[in-house]
Amino acid sequence: MQQVLDNLTDLPPSTGAEEIDLIFLKGIMENPIVRSLAKAHERLEDSKLEASLLEAHDIVASKCYESPPSSPEMNNSSVNNQIVPVDAIRILGIHKRAGEPLGVTFRVENNDLVIARILHGGMIDRQGLLHVGDVIKEVNGHEVGNNPKELQELLKSISGSVTLKILPSYRDNIIPQQIFLQQDELHSLVFVKCHFDYNPYNDNLIPCKEAGLKFSKGEILQIVNREDPNWWQASHVKEGGSAGLIPSQFLEEKRKAFVRRDWDNSGPFCGTISSKKKKKMMYLTTRNAEFDRHEIQIYEEVAKMPPFQRKTLVLIGAQGVGRRSLKNRFIVLNPTKFGTTVPFTSRKPRDDEKDGQAYRFVSRAEMETDIKAGRYLEHGEYEGNLYGTKIDSILEVVQTGRTCILDVNPQALKILRTSEFMPYVVFIAAPELETLRAMHKAVVDAGITTKLLTDTDLKKTVDESARIQRAYSHYFDLVIVNDNLDKAFEKLQTATEKLRTEPQWVPISWVY
Repeated sequence: MQQVLDNLTDLPPSTGAEEIDLIFLKGIMENPIVRSLAKAHERLEDSKLEASLLEAHDIVASKCYESPPSSPEMNNSSVNNQIVPVDAIRILGIHKRAGEPLGVTFRVENNDLVIARILHGGMIDRQGLLHVGDVIKEVNGHEVGNNPKELQELLKSISGSVTLKILPSYRDNIIPQQIFLQQDELHSLVFVKCHFDYNPYNDNLIPCKEAGLKFSKGEILQIVNREDPNWWQASHVKEGGSAGLIPSQFLEEKRKAFVRRDWDNSGPFCGTISSKKKKKMMYLTTRNAEFDRHEIQIYEEVAKMPPFQRKTLVLIGAQGVGRRSLKNRFIVLNPTKFGTTVPFTSRKPRDDEKDGQAYRFVSRAEMETDIKAGRYLEHGEYEGNLYGTKIDSILEVVQTGRTCILDVNPQALKILRTSEFMPYVVFIAAPELETLRAMHKAVVDAGITTKLLTDTDLKKTVDESARIQRAYSHYFDLVIVNDNLDKAFEKLQTATEKLRTEPQWVPISWVY
């Protein structure tokens, strides 16, 4: 600006006033500062226009169309035998691919199709234009009737532009979708481990089979909505994708509550031996065993933890399946990482036995006192002598920085599966009868054992293994079929090494 004024002072005296004005204005317009201000103003106006267009688009997408009535009759519409103003009807346009689900389910209410639920992460949920309770009146200009299944099939088959005429469940301004997402995030960080297989296409109770989520036993799901008491919304943690419907804990418990468990009339409880002559029987309290009989496992809430060393490695399996061989090999090859307990007994030591090696010898009175005080994980009696595993002996191994390996009866898992012991539970399953027979023959031929087992004994092992797996599989972190001892050891070793390098899903009670 100062430069423009300096130029004016250099003009000859004969220059007229009009010429001076033109020169002054020209100088201002050519000034770089003025030009920058002009460009900024143009951009600001363009931004305002763009914002206006976006605002208009949002209003069209989210508000009711309000057309001036041409007659009193056109000013109202009949819905559910009630007079409803025309401006309550909304027309929505969406674009979809053929076969792509909208992520909604419907129910019949007063002979109308009403949105029953909106699946988390689905198309409709992402757009935020429809809400639970909205009545669907027309699709592409055609009335929808009152059959939810037909409407689902119609919407699934349509591709391209889809026009919906709806009667909304509210008339107020739409709350921005971000608020819903923030509220969902506060309640969506719930993860569960599934203890049963589920296929929605085999479920006669699910309101919409296409909206169901298939999963397998042992999978981890994220629960994103639990408002419906019968049907939760969940998504796969590993595979991702939008949410689907799964039966709630309440619904699945009702379905399974009166199903006879396989041990109800199977004689002795699995893991016990009816004849005292065969082997000493280890057992827990009757209360725990009775609790196991009535326990129904559906979902278990879990949390993801970084890699860490488990305090105990628990081997579960039927008698004679090879648990002790695996345990001993682990300890011999990795004495600084793994250890085990020394059992207690009330019998007198033999001449070649030293206290603390194969057994810890205590008096029967002392052992009975500790049993009554709950200091034993499990105990039993054999030929008039007590035997048992003391809980403190497990903690003694853990305090040395090693993982304590235990081969116990499955009922002990009720006590062990806590944050105090943090077990990694491996079920050593028996192979098929033919394979087990061949393995036993090889052991006898090699002179490793002189004890001959009959086919009846081997079949009992296979049957007991199957019963344990059915009754306690919800506790297992890994299942290994021991059809080859070397291969079973390699699988077990690989699994324990992964615990130190990979994240782990553990019961929520271990964390909070």
